[in-house]
Amino acid sequence: MTTSEINFRTLPSRSDLTLKDIIKTLPKECFQQNQRKAWSRALVNVLMVGLGYAGLALAPWYFLPLFWVFTGTGLTGFFVIAHDCGHRSFAKRRWVNDLVGHIFMMPLIYPFHGWRIKHNHHHVYTNHLEQDNAWRPITPERYEGWGSFRQSVFQGFAKNRFWWVGSIAHWAVTHFDLSKYQPKERSDIKLSVTVVVVFAAIAFPLLFATTGLWGVVKFWLIPWLIYHFWMSTFTYFHHTASDVPFMEDSKWLAAIAQLSGTIHCNYPRWVEFLCHDINVHVPHHISTAIPSYNLRMAYRSIQENWAAYLHNECNFSWALIKDVTDKCHLYEEKDCYQSFSEYQQSKR
Repeated sequence: MTTSEINFRTLPSRSDLTLKDIIKTLPKECFQQNQRKAWSRALVNVLMVGLGYAGLALAPWYFLPLFWVFTGTGLTGFFVIAHDCGHRSFAKRRWVNDLVGHIFMMPLIYPFHGWRIKHNHHHVYTNHLEQDNAWRPITPERYEGWGSFRQSVFQGFAKNRFWWVGSIAHWAVTHFDLSKYQPKERSDIKLSVTVVVVFAAIAFPLLFATTGLWGVVKFWLIPWLIYHFWMSTFTYFHHTASDVPFMEDSKWLAAIAQLSGTIHCNYPRWVEFLCHDINVHVPHHISTAIPSYNLRMAYRSIQENWAAYLHNECNFSWALIKDVTDKCHLYEEKDCYQSFSEYQQSKR
């Protein structure tokens, strides 16, 4: 069976399939940490971001967009290094993972532990209609329960393709709010929030004093917005397609959700290089213990052994953006997603 022939609605019938079954088929080398690779990738990432900032400082104004994109994409690589740290796949010692994770998230003003805890919840409940917290679709029932203003905002967000600001909203409303975490987690959250607040309290006044308001915009804000473009884009397209189901609790199966509900999307090679192959995402959802530098090895094994369960690969392009953002507005069980126009026709 080819991936184009998959009927995703029939896959949950494999109720005996577990993540352990899939993990057992992966080469043991996929899980081996290589400190030389881990640290060399981190150092190369720092050099690339440094090169980007040097370009912003020295290049003429007409080259600024090029260096903004390069620097912001490099900062996304910072996030991926911290991402490995959050899954404890960067280093063997917990304190090293925590230290490196905090350092690489500081320029992003992103609380490490707050993200780590919420992100691990996403892995436990990937494509679970009630529990997934990464990019859970909106059902017609939930949409109808909103007021007209909120419905209008959501329609404007979806129709005008504002997916790329989604991670900014998630960052702002989730990772600084202690009430969204369990009491036993809050000491870690306070630590991470303190780290980024102290960093911001030092870095922003210093940047403003030395470069002015334009310097803050030029050296931090615009690269930060580029980072969030990739953050939103990667998160959205990892699990969103018109035929990818999100299941209710009674129908949800972890192995099927992780294997078939995660989409491999090919990005330009320079993006994959700067972002450490994070879009080779299927193996990461099979096991978070696989370091980023082993994702391609693991994916080749999954293709060999589980091809019938994999969603079609796609290429990041305007055609992909248009297809997903035009169709995937509201989620309903029968056909997965429907556009607002299809929803309105169904209500007539």
